[in-house]
Amino acid sequence: MAGAEDQNAGSDGLEQRILDAIATIRPYLAKDGGDIEFVRFEESTRTCEVRMLGSCARCALAILTLRAGVEQALIWRVPEIRRVERVK
Repeated sequence: MAGAEDQNAGSDGLEQRILDAIATIRPYLAKDGGDIEFVRFEESTRTCEVRMLGSCARCALAILTLRAGVEQALIWRVPEIRRVERVK
């Protein structure tokens, strides 16, 4: 049972690190009226799912922001992440 608790604590720690990393990105998106929300982390594919909000939700350049900005920043701060995907 302790093994399961340790695993959950690790998942919670990872999620908190992702949330902390997103918090560092958020001010840059907010400058243009956008925001970002953490949805989930899929451990099997090491994919972080996020939702783009505000002006980012409807911006034609959101995919560029996601790949060149958000994804790179999250991977740098949370090396367990291999890919970041946008969900609606």
